[in-house]
Amino acid sequence: MSMGELFSEVGPIHGWAMATAALVSVGAAAVGSMLVVRKMSLLGDAISHAVLPGIVVAVLAGGQPGGPLVILGAIVAALLTVWLTHVLRRGVGLAEDASTGVVFTTFFSIGVILLTSVASQVDLDPACVLYGILELVPFDTVTLYGCEIPRSFLNSLVVVGIVGLGLIVSWRLQVFVAFDLAGARAAGMPVALATIVLLLFTAMTVVAGFEAVGAILIVAMLVVPAAAAELLVHRMHHVVCMAVMLAVTGSIVGYLAAWHLNTNAAGMIAVVLGFEYALAVVFAPADGFVSDLMSVAWLRWRVACEDQLAMIWRFEESAGVRRVTPPKGLIDCVARQWLAVTGQIRSKNGQWRLDSYSRTKAESIVRSHRLWEAWLGRHADLPLDHLHPPAEFIEHHLGSRLLRQIEDDLGQERRDPHGSDIPPEQ
Repeated sequence: MSMGELFSEVGPIHGWAMATAALVSVGAAAVGSMLVVRKMSLLGDAISHAVLPGIVVAVLAGGQPGGPLVILGAIVAALLTVWLTHVLRRGVGLAEDASTGVVFTTFFSIGVILLTSVASQVDLDPACVLYGILELVPFDTVTLYGCEIPRSFLNSLVVVGIVGLGLIVSWRLQVFVAFDLAGARAAGMPVALATIVLLLFTAMTVVAGFEAVGAILIVAMLVVPAAAAELLVHRMHHVVCMAVMLAVTGSIVGYLAAWHLNTNAAGMIAVVLGFEYALAVVFAPADGFVSDLMSVAWLRWRVACEDQLAMIWRFEESAGVRRVTPPKGLIDCVARQWLAVTGQIRSKNGQWRLDSYSRTKAESIVRSHRLWEAWLGRHADLPLDHLHPPAEFIEHHLGSRLLRQIEDDLGQERRDPHGSDIPPEQ
């Protein structure tokens, strides 16, 4: 099926549902990026649950779901949650995660009790609170300039606009506070105001997504795309952009998958977001599982090649007195064959020899080894036969700057503790 056929089959009803999910995910990803960087993800989870009693009370007072009064009620509940968490942490001495857990579970339970006890008086469904009714969003519409537009879409559009504009205006402050809280306080920056603004944006985003994806799954939209983006990129504005891209992709793919599998859309969106995070864990360019494996494999390969070069250099230094031993393992055997194929070593009269380039490289390895042995011999209380193993490990990791510092510390000493000459710097 082509993309055109797919979207013609989707139609306007599913299109509005996907657009609403995408808008909710955009706001959640932008706010969630700040929460994740500031290590406040649990507080975002708390707010997404704790706003429920504020929403129920606001609806009982005559507010419409997603309307200004409901948003105000959610914000009040969110700020009360943060304040009580602060009181329990500072006043009672409870750990931050424990105090957050106590407050948000209590508030959410109060909200559930209120909701179930007055369910006949309010236009809120307990099931909707938990996992949303994204599939029914296109049927609740308002007329705007002669067009029928889903109310949830308009509410989400307004919230995303406010949150986006607010983050742009306060961007420098938010980033400063996120990465250097102590520095921001020392510079006299309004740290408390930045936190309150971020929590207000979180509450507004939660309320906008409440009807579409529910209180439970809005947490996935707040945390998962931002956590995945943090693995993939490392600058704050890149993190936000990547989180938004992942969130929108997860929303569209998740909704389409739920439609074809006839299952809950919000739940499937959360599953797709989780799958995106798993892919980020595996394939992240700097911190991913595959990247780590490749780094370890490359290090082992480099060490094996350098060990072969150093061994042959010592053979040449001793005028054949030392023996070039056969490779001990598969990687050493492959490394020697690779060096021979690439011309870095060659066989002459049955013995391996170095070319000019590989000889310079081997000398730097031996120089690192012997400088470190000399330094250990001077500063560490180790027997002579205990100096070789640590030097054999560290010789592959010393940079030129550190080697010069070691050489300056050793002064005029040009021999290692075994009496071998230390090669000069090339």
